[in-house]
Amino acid sequence: MVHDPVCGMDIEKKDAAGTSVSKGRTVYFCSLRCKERFDAEPERFLRSQRSPTPKVRHPTSRPVLSGKKADAVHVTLPVEGMSCASCVLKVENALKAVPGILDAGVNFGTEEVSIDYLPAMTGPQDWKNAVRSAGDYHLLETPEETLEEVEAQSLEKRLRVLKHKTVFGLLASALVMVGSMKHMIPVLDSLPDIPVGLALLALSTAVLVWPGSQFFKGAWSSLRRRTADMNTLVALGAGSAYLYSTAAFLFPGMAHTSGMHDLYFDSAAMITSLVLLGRTLEARAKRRTSSAVRELIDLRPKTARVVRKEGERDIPTAEVIPGDRIVVRPGESIPVDGVVRRGRSSVDESMVTGEPMPVDKKPGDTVTGGTINKFGHLEFVAERVGGQTLLAQIVRSVREAQGSKAPVQRLVDRVASIFVPAVVVVAVLTFAVWWIFGPPPAFNRALLNFVSVLIIACPCALGLATPVAVVAGTGVGAKHGILIKNGESLETASRITSVVFDKTGTLTWGKPELVKVVPLGGFNEKDLLFFAASAEKGSEHPLAEAVVTEATRRGVALSEAESFQAVPGKGVRARVRKRTVLVGTEKWMTENGVGTAQASPQLESFALEGWTPLLAAVDKKLAGICGAADRLKENASRIVDRLKTAGLKVLLLTGDNARAAESVAKRIGIDEVKAGVLPQDKARVIEKLRQTGQTVAMVGDGINDAPALAQADVGMAFASGTDVAVHSAAITFMRNDLEAVIDAVRLSRKTMRIIRQNLFWAFVYNAVGIPIAAGVLYPAFGLTLKPVFAAAAMSLSSISVVANALRLRRIRLNGKING
Repeated sequence: MVHDPVCGMDIEKKDAAGTSVSKGRTVYFCSLRCKERFDAEPERFLRSQRSPTPKVRHPTSRPVLSGKKADAVHVTLPVEGMSCASCVLKVENALKAVPGILDAGVNFGTEEVSIDYLPAMTGPQDWKNAVRSAGDYHLLETPEETLEEVEAQSLEKRLRVLKHKTVFGLLASALVMVGSMKHMIPVLDSLPDIPVGLALLALSTAVLVWPGSQFFKGAWSSLRRRTADMNTLVALGAGSAYLYSTAAFLFPGMAHTSGMHDLYFDSAAMITSLVLLGRTLEARAKRRTSSAVRELIDLRPKTARVVRKEGERDIPTAEVIPGDRIVVRPGESIPVDGVVRRGRSSVDESMVTGEPMPVDKKPGDTVTGGTINKFGHLEFVAERVGGQTLLAQIVRSVREAQGSKAPVQRLVDRVASIFVPAVVVVAVLTFAVWWIFGPPPAFNRALLNFVSVLIIACPCALGLATPVAVVAGTGVGAKHGILIKNGESLETASRITSVVFDKTGTLTWGKPELVKVVPLGGFNEKDLLFFAASAEKGSEHPLAEAVVTEATRRGVALSEAESFQAVPGKGVRARVRKRTVLVGTEKWMTENGVGTAQASPQLESFALEGWTPLLAAVDKKLAGICGAADRLKENASRIVDRLKTAGLKVLLLTGDNARAAESVAKRIGIDEVKAGVLPQDKARVIEKLRQTGQTVAMVGDGINDAPALAQADVGMAFASGTDVAVHSAAITFMRNDLEAVIDAVRLSRKTMRIIRQNLFWAFVYNAVGIPIAAGVLYPAFGLTLKPVFAAAAMSLSSISVVANALRLRRIRLNGKING
């Protein structure tokens, strides 16, 4: 690799777009455009470029692997100040324009931005400047370990300020409304108009200056950048009503007003207060949608009891290092990941797997940080700490999924980019039509309808419709041991039409067991297991382990083998109690002169069952045959039946032989089987299914499944499988339970149903609300929509979208797709 000192990128010489000579050395460029600029004015171009900086990763960053450049990293940071979908686009576009940023995505629901960048070209200060230049937005730089805490503190502070502003605004607005209706209240009707008008002016000014200041600041910031957002609509609406009322009160002759009822201080104040109330309720609801991550983080104990030279002492969990000996008492949380050294206990791992039953732990077993030690004392050695623990990786995975966008969001983004300017145009046209053609007082009616259109059309509901549902859905999945990589995977999983299962380790436990022991030649079962297991004790082959396990289970005392020899693919030879023992395949027996004719009926029977035969001979005399099988998971048949009942096509794809595969498929109800398939061929099978129009989910756990998992529309892998399989999958199951497949499909379908509902009502709300606010009902029914009711409706639409997404938190994942 050669470092490009101009562009700050690593490039291969053979892939360089151009080269030049500078001060006796060859300079490689990542693009011809850079080379041309350098050749024209070398010194100026070099000065304009950022000097390469040491590649020190930002504390919240991690390598980007999915097709990005190898030296790029990924970071997720909170953003403050966004108010609608238009803000999302402005922040995204500002960041994408920064040199060195490969991609940037903003999630309005979590108020976070995900950035893929080249650390040699850009850094946090550049991003902060870019975000600030886009509007009244602020990017918070914080380490990943404290990201959730910083966000929670920021949200609590913002909520506290919003509450204070909202309470003040509502109280002041209520007084303004009462004063504006003085002619309808006998007690107030006798009061002079001027003192009451001055009070209304003062109160409404106070509302707009303090609670409403954020709208006007945001609108001014957008105006300077020649853009528009929700702040623009609120500021225009409330500001227009306020300015007109102020002018009408101070210069009644010029405004042609006929009393207090022609002033709209109440509209200006109440619009501001109701929008703030909506934002307050919306922020509280959004906090609940992302509570899953906070609940996971809260599981991390703050301290760990470490055994040091001076004895046991409590230290902050962040100070634990790999190799530390940690003691956990009954009822305490395990602080980090490690391996049990002493003690036995049961550990509640439901936070990781979603399984309620505690798991027994003994020396040699692994424990996970955040899980709860139920009964006994445990001492373990710390292995993974800090951001390397499983809990930290789960939190990171969930955060990234919540920060991602579902493909349907792209439509919303396109609509949002033109929505606010279009609304301003509609509002202006509404004003013009009412002023020119409306009944008297034409100007007053025109102004009220202008304000109503601006207020009712705020695109908050549109911007929240998708992200809050993605946040809630991925959070629910995490609590049930289902980690969904991103919004795209969530959406695609809802459209699955075919589910392809691997066999070994997926439908089966991946560990062969003896299911049949048939002694021959005068031997009994105990003798057969004694000689076979004693000979196999030195082998690491899974079938050998199955024989030894069965012998131990039956209480057979084994002997030490001598002259042990293993021949891969055939079997073993050993001396047990001075007798020569052979264990292995039929071919291995034949090669060593052992007759197998008497075993033919059993071999035929085993083949029909799909069992693997293991023959044993003592002193060249056949002693018997053992049948080994990979035990099916108990609920495999039920899961397959439920998938088929839900209208999904189910297939079995395995590298195992056809007879064994068909036997398994028949037992669990799978009709289509593709056996003896190599790993690279598995991917081709998946691709052929996709070419027929199927949306394919591949479920696997092994290295040989990785190509198929990556090729499928949605790859699903069990975390108990290989790392390669897990990294290739779009959905990872933390629990080794096939019901997780159904739960994932049901959760994705439910989430997409919520998203479609949210988008439908958001679009319908605007499609119906804007014409009503513009006055289409007036000719037929004499009805118009007052600005105050428009503000209430707008706030209600945003709250209803978030509340609908919160229904996902009540979903019960029980292995059923429907219901």
